[in-house]
Amino acid sequence: MQQQENIDFEHILEEAGIRVTAVRLLVLKAIYTQIKGAFSLHDVVDVLHNADNSSVFRALTLFAEKSLLHPIDDGSGMQKYCLCRCADHEHCIGHVHITCVMCHHTICMEEVPIPSVPIPEGYEIHESEYVIKGLCPKCSKKYGK
Repeated sequence: MQQQENIDFEHILEEAGIRVTAVRLLVLKAIYTQIKGAFSLHDVVDVLHNADNSSVFRALTLFAEKSLLHPIDDGSGMQKYCLCRCADHEHCIGHVHITCVMCHHTICMEEVPIPSVPIPEGYEIHESEYVIKGLCPKCSKKYGK
């Protein structure tokens, strides 16, 4: 997690073409400074305590549309997000995620890019995800063999 005083959150929103509002600033600050790895709407609301679910949801959706966040479908049935740390959000190749099939905790492996795969002729790829599923260390100790 980064120190809040070193980050110009208003500039991040403006650079992404997002109008700065109090709620958007609160959500972005929480994502950068208080949440590590992949997160859900409920994770952000838990951090912000008094935040309205629908306001946080709209902010997260907008951040994903503007490529500040990567949406992750980890199979848990709950939309998760990951902070995009790519310099060029529009051409970001993404990274691998690992999710626990028991507790549904998902982590980002930012240092591991999504592998390149051959694409059939005529296809135009707009996004990709790479999710590895298994047991986290805690669940492995509890449920593993």
